Amino acid sequence: QVQLVESGGGLVQAGGSLRLSCAASGSIFSLDAMGWYRQALGKQRELVAVITSGGSTNYADSVKGRFTISRDNAKNTVYLQMNSLKPEDTAVYLCNVRFRHYWYSPILDSWGQGTQVTVSS
Repeated sequence: QVQLVESGGGLVQAGGSLRLSCAASGSIFSLDAMGWYRQALGKQRELVAVITSGGSTNYADSVKGRFTISRDNAKNTVYLQMNSLKPEDTAVYLCNVRFRHYWYSPILDSWGQGTQVTVSS
């Protein structure tokens, strides 16, 4: 089992900033890609940003230039720095981690419980 603990969500005014964290723990041999998704009320879940084990990043067009994803492999943690927030960024943000239990294990997915981000206008 791998557990993900997210933190950092909250209520912020438009133009403000928040930093999300997601720490993975449990039976982990190695971490592969780590990412953040979001789901707004009544909408489908969408990818926000992802970072590979090698540090390559990819962002949704809607957040490019405003959000930055990073990871601390020593702490098994992924971060999402969100600047210049807009009301349309309001959503539940979910952490996703791909990992192996053992060196010979297939890559599996684990999801966090989600953290609410609300941006007021």
